This record gives sequence, C-alpha cells and structure tokens, in this order.
Amino acid sequence: MGDIYYHDYLQLDRILSSQTLESKKAGDLQHDEMLFIIVHQAYELWFKEILWELEDVIDAFGSDELDEADMAKVNGRLRRVTEIQKLLLLQIEVLETMTSLDFLDFRDHLVPASGFQSMQFRLIENRLGVRAEDRVNFGGARYTQRLHGKERETVIGSEDEPSIHDLVAGWLERTPFLDEFDFWTVYQDAIGNMLEADREIVRSNPELDEEEREAQLRAFDQTFRQYEAVFDADKHADLVAAGGRRLSHRAFQAALFVSLYRDQTALHQPYEMLELLMDIDEGFTTWRYRHALMTQRMIGRRVGTGGSAGAAYLTRNAEKSRAFPDLFALPTFLIPRAQLPPLPQAISEAMRFRFES
Repeated sequence: MGDIYYHDYLQLDRILSSQTLESKKAGDLQHDEMLFIIVHQAYELWFKEILWELEDVIDAFGSDELDEADMAKVNGRLRRVTEIQKLLLLQIEVLETMTSLDFLDFRDHLVPASGFQSMQFRLIENRLGVRAEDRVNFGGARYTQRLHGKERETVIGSEDEPSIHDLVAGWLERTPFLDEFDFWTVYQDAIGNMLEADREIVRSNPELDEEEREAQLRAFDQTFRQYEAVFDADKHADLVAAGGRRLSHRAFQAALFVSLYRDQTALHQPYEMLELLMDIDEGFTTWRYRHALMTQRMIGRRVGTGGSAGAAYLTRNAEKSRAFPDLFALPTFLIPRAQLPPLPQAISEAMRFRFES
C-alpha cells in the first residue's frame, strides 16, 4: 500500500470539478455564479459535520444513564456545533460581496431550485427537535413537499426518530434530588416575596402614569400565572396543551433546578449542556434571520426561486423553528442567589467532588 497523497485523500478531483455553472451551460456565463455555488456547497459540507456531531450526541443518550465522561463528550460535540455556526454566519458576509444585480444576472437559471430543498438542514432541525407542527407551511403544503424521492422519505422518517430535545427531556425527568427535600415550597415562598417586591416598585414608581401602572400590574398577573404552572402539574399540562410548553412538568422543574443550583459542582456540566442547547437554537435562529435579511437585500419583495414569498417567508420561519423554547423561558423563574433556598447538607455533600487518599 502506497503513501497517502493529500490530493487523493481529500478527493479533490471530485470536489473541484463539482461546480457546474448553469449560466455557462445556457451560453451566458456569469462570473458570480461560481461564488454562489461554492458557498452553498460549503454549507452542505458543514451541515454534514453538524449532523455527524448531533448523531453522536443522540447515541450518547441511547442508554438509561449518561455517564459523567459521556456528558463531557456531549458538551464537546455541542460546543463544536456552536463554532461551526459562526462560520455559517460568516459565509453570508462572503456571499454579500455579490450585489443584487450580480445575482439577477444568473438567478433565472436556478429556478425552481431552492435552499428549501436542503435535506441535510431539514435533518438537522429534526435531530434537534423542531416539530412539523411548529413550521411555517410552504404554499399551504408541508415543509417536505419540495424535497424529491428518497430525500423526502428520509426527512419524513426522521420525524419519528428520537430527537435531542426528547432525549434531553427524558434525561431531565431522571434528575435526582427533586423529591428528596421540600425545595418547591421554600422556592415558592421566595418567588412570592420577589414578585411582591417587584409589584410594589411598580405601584410606587412616580414616573408611571395611571394607565402605564395598570398595564404593568396586569402584566404581573400574567407572569404570576406562569409561575403557578411551575408548582402545579395540571396548570403546566394546560400550558402544554395550549402550545406554551413542550417539556413535561418534571422535566421543566429539573431544568429550573439545574439552572438555579448551577454553582454546585455536580451540576456544572448539566447546566453547560442546557446553555449549549440554547446557544445552538439561538445560533440557527440568528442564521435564519440573517439569511432572510440577505434575501431581502438581494431580491427585495420578489418571490424566491423555489416559489416562496422570499424574505417574508424566511422571517416567519425563523420565528417559529425553535427546538428548545422552554429553556429560553427559564430565566423568568430565576431568583437572586441570596434568596435561593439552601440545599440540605446531605444533598450538598453528594453534589461535591471529593478526593480522599
């Protein structure tokens, strides 16, 4: 067996000959189409890497227990995804060196191809936990309608496979300590005191007129109803039924517990994982918004090459396609460390790392 040669190892003959310009085939060669193809091919390569990392995270959650060593690996995989997302955003800046007129010179050659047909990105969304019912319909049809043949079958099949959202939810439900002391009663008292103090600030604020004061007090009442659902499983179930929550009551309580007691040694990595999941969700939302702005800059209010409403569709899609909305709701329920109920000594000891010679 001979030495491995760089060019052959990377299969550069195949990669570098994979840029077929539609404008050239039509006898109307447009310089910037090469940039357009390479940027989107690079996207698909990074999507492949993201899927590779997410599949490994899913495998790590495959057993009933997630070992500490596996938790570190999971966080490493998720952190890598967040770094790749930075590159996805930077590629938009490269693409925007092409002006709208440059794009119009070859745009008609691309119809009806569209980014909606990226099977890999749809798989990423499904692996993370974006649900079909949360998506914006495309011309009244499901998001899979523009995919062809086996690609459509693959994406539809992925909807029934375990997502990271669902696996993390199951992991949260197994969180220990939740039933070992009366945390929720003490926490509920602390929340009540905090809300009453905030309400008093509104009542006594001389900068507010009566209409503003009443509006803010009504907002407090709505917020208080959300707090009630933290302590009442039935009210939480009502929020789930109404689409306001996705996690089960116990999983949401566990995520809140991890967030509140993040400083405990045993909760460092679980908290980091929840933060990384939010980073990834936020990263893709940012990328979708950025893509929508670029599309508006390129084509204004024209329809997209795939027949969508262009930038308007992309903006609506960015707002709805979230995998971990419940994690973003957690800061609503945090309280200052000084008001946090102390953990019983036995639980505090169990959460520490100890070394004995």
